[in-house]
Amino acid sequence: MPGMNTDDWNPATNGNLPGNFDCHNLGGKEWCKECLQRELELPIRPDVPMLGFIGRLDSQKGADLILEVMPWLIEMDIQFVMLGTGRKDIEEAFFGLQQAHRDKVRCWIGFDVPFSHRLTAGCDIFLMPSRFEPCGLNQMYSMRYGTVPVVHRVGGLKDTVRDFTPFEVGGTGWTFSPFSADNFKTAIWYALDTYWNHRDSFRKVQLQGMVQDFSWDTAAGRYRQIFEWAYGDPPNAT
Repeated sequence: MPGMNTDDWNPATNGNLPGNFDCHNLGGKEWCKECLQRELELPIRPDVPMLGFIGRLDSQKGADLILEVMPWLIEMDIQFVMLGTGRKDIEEAFFGLQQAHRDKVRCWIGFDVPFSHRLTAGCDIFLMPSRFEPCGLNQMYSMRYGTVPVVHRVGGLKDTVRDFTPFEVGGTGWTFSPFSADNFKTAIWYALDTYWNHRDSFRKVQLQGMVQDFSWDTAAGRYRQIFEWAYGDPPNAT
């Protein structure tokens, strides 16, 4: 797995955020959510779960799967925000959802680095249903910002996001597999139910994600260990 720039993606110091925060005080994250709602002209509601997506709008990133579950999702008391660009039919579909549900859905077609930070910090849940993902960075960014990921259990997503259950320690989000709308809905529902009905557990998942070490120093140490193993155990050749 690669590392991430923990200086840039540091919620305690990042200048793109309207409020800074860390795992000891999430008050700034709550302010980021309110500011994001104001910026996007969504109802100002600290109690409503805000779900986010950032990525290329194509099938590899699972944008079509998000569209498939959106009719079910927008029947619930949620807000959804996305940032991305890609296939025109997917862009138009997301824009159509915004037009039909202006009290719940906002779509930013394009890409903007400062806004990506504000979106990641302001949301409660981050959706990343990639069909395949060799590494992935957005799930690490979201955990760093206390935004709980819901991901397809594949590749780098499987390696970095650990399922939360009430019976195990260390969960950092929710995963699903195989790749299907029903399985995706189930994982989203676990996240929403925990947000609505078990807020202490949801906060625990947030904090456990925020303290994960995805720095390049740690990643480089793992790569060095692999090279040392390879050097110390050369292949046999006849």
